[in-house]
Amino acid sequence: MLDRLPFLIGLRYVRAKRRNHFISFISLTSMLGLTLGVAVLILVLSVMNGFDRELRTRVLGMVPHTRIEVPSGLTDWQPLAERLTQREHVIGAAPYIQQQGMFSVGGRNQGALVNGIEPEWESRVSIVDEHMRRGSLEDLAPGEWNIVLGSLLARQLGVGVGDRVTLLVPEASITPAGVFPRLKRFTVSGIFSVGADLDASLAYANIEDMQTLARMGDAVGGLRLELDDLFQAGGVTRAIIDDLGPGYRGLDWTYTRGNLFQAIQMEKRMIALLLTVIIAVAAFNIVSTLVMVVTDKHADIAILRTIGATPRSIMGIFMVQGLAIGVIGILMGVGLGVLLALTVADLIGFLESTLGISFLDAGVYFISELPSQLLWSDVGNIIAAAFVLTFLSTLYPAWRAARVQPAEVLRYE
Repeated sequence: MLDRLPFLIGLRYVRAKRRNHFISFISLTSMLGLTLGVAVLILVLSVMNGFDRELRTRVLGMVPHTRIEVPSGLTDWQPLAERLTQREHVIGAAPYIQQQGMFSVGGRNQGALVNGIEPEWESRVSIVDEHMRRGSLEDLAPGEWNIVLGSLLARQLGVGVGDRVTLLVPEASITPAGVFPRLKRFTVSGIFSVGADLDASLAYANIEDMQTLARMGDAVGGLRLELDDLFQAGGVTRAIIDDLGPGYRGLDWTYTRGNLFQAIQMEKRMIALLLTVIIAVAAFNIVSTLVMVVTDKHADIAILRTIGATPRSIMGIFMVQGLAIGVIGILMGVGLGVLLALTVADLIGFLESTLGISFLDAGVYFISELPSQLLWSDVGNIIAAAFVLTFLSTLYPAWRAARVQPAEVLRYE
């Protein structure tokens, strides 16, 4: 019976209606604080995981994981592409020409990066064909001077499929009449949207048309490589350049998007640390709750000691009480946090449609929708951390209860 005493009395203290309403209020505050802290931490980490996932799938699905270039242009690229796809971690290769330029139509001007691509090869290294809103990459036939624009870029220019735009490139053509900027009129044949900042700064044209515009002959700018593990990009790139020898250079995604990815990872760690402090504050509110309970229950403790309860049993009673408060708060927080993490995108969408505002502007942020990815490993870590903090908060009050001397208490009863 004495072995079960801590659990029986500790749980009874949790269920009992205390005469001191202030103690009850502090207990409720501690429980709700844990609930809120755990729920917010789960929600925020899920949103950060969502940003990380969107960075990998959307942005890094559009930009090359690795680029192999030759400054003077790469000719006879097909054998090299087949050779590189045989290497470990490389799952696709495609040629490209990149050209910075400015689009102009109806007095509107907008700078963008134009990728000259081979439509049949592009799906091996990019997800743009999966996000075509209108038209298709197959419409980029050589010699037709068609172009595919990002949705935000098309909106800024005020054009749609079938409209014509003028591309000015930062190179000059020397003619008998003088020096003129190089420009070419394209027909918009498609619009893509990946919900990222690339929608405002990227366009696609046929690689042969871009070869003609850039006067590169049969050469291409280089090869874009798709990897099965983007975190291997640095090592794979160095190994390829070492094998190919001088004259080649390699650039992986960390040069263009690495800072963004590192920023998300650092923000996730810092936010998790800050929100853990909220859980710690709520957990250590249990200290004040139990200290007041111990003071209120001095007579009960003395009676239990006189009938044979050991200091260890007395300590266990108040540890059970504190842990019960903490576990209830943690479980409520997990339930609320998981529910919010699974529905936050719909909730934000509802608020945007109701209030007529946009929380994430793709022109400012790299995505336009609030993502969320619930990882049960994060939930497990949060539960473990909250439980440890709750356990630590019960030690001091329980130790004080175990040190109560029955003779001193009963003397004044």
